Amino acid sequence: MKSKFGIKEVVAIGIGTALFVALTEVQIPLGFIPNTALQPRAALMAFLAAVFGPVVGGIVGLLGHALGDALFYGSIWWSWVFPEMVAGAAIGIFAKKFAIKEGGFGAKEIVLFNIVQIIANAVAWIAVAPILDIVIYAEPAGKVFAQGAWAFLGNIIIIGILGTLIAVGYSKIGGKSSSLSKED
Repeated sequence: MKSKFGIKEVVAIGIGTALFVALTEVQIPLGFIPNTALQPRAALMAFLAAVFGPVVGGIVGLLGHALGDALFYGSIWWSWVFPEMVAGAAIGIFAKKFAIKEGGFGAKEIVLFNIVQIIANAVAWIAVAPILDIVIYAEPAGKVFAQGAWAFLGNIIIIGILGTLIAVGYSKIGGKSSSLSKED
């Protein structure tokens, strides 16, 4: 897959990371499992990955989560930062198939987007995050696998609803035109 990386992608990384960090504290707790919540920042990252590809999705997930942790919680929880990068990059791999930029994000692409985000989030939060929690921080397996399952559930819900709505809206009104243009 030949991908073009240019000024639009750099701008998407910068703005996406800043918005991801700003959205760190916007969350709805998912119940009795600590440190798990519905977080709109996951939908933002998934949308950017679906539009701009795996590099943008991965970097926004990595930098956004790391900076958000550092600024709002005082330390970086790396075992949750890297899965965020994995999810963003995995969703971004399929960016061309989603056709969001081209204005072709229809029913078939919505289904594909949600299948991809569910699989990406399963790998990231049910496998990678708990394993890294155990390896890096010696956390108890039962706790981290429960947290991972709840984080997976929260992310697929918020991305499935909010991420899909953002992608549909952008595809209909923003995907066909761009305010960025090359000057003479």
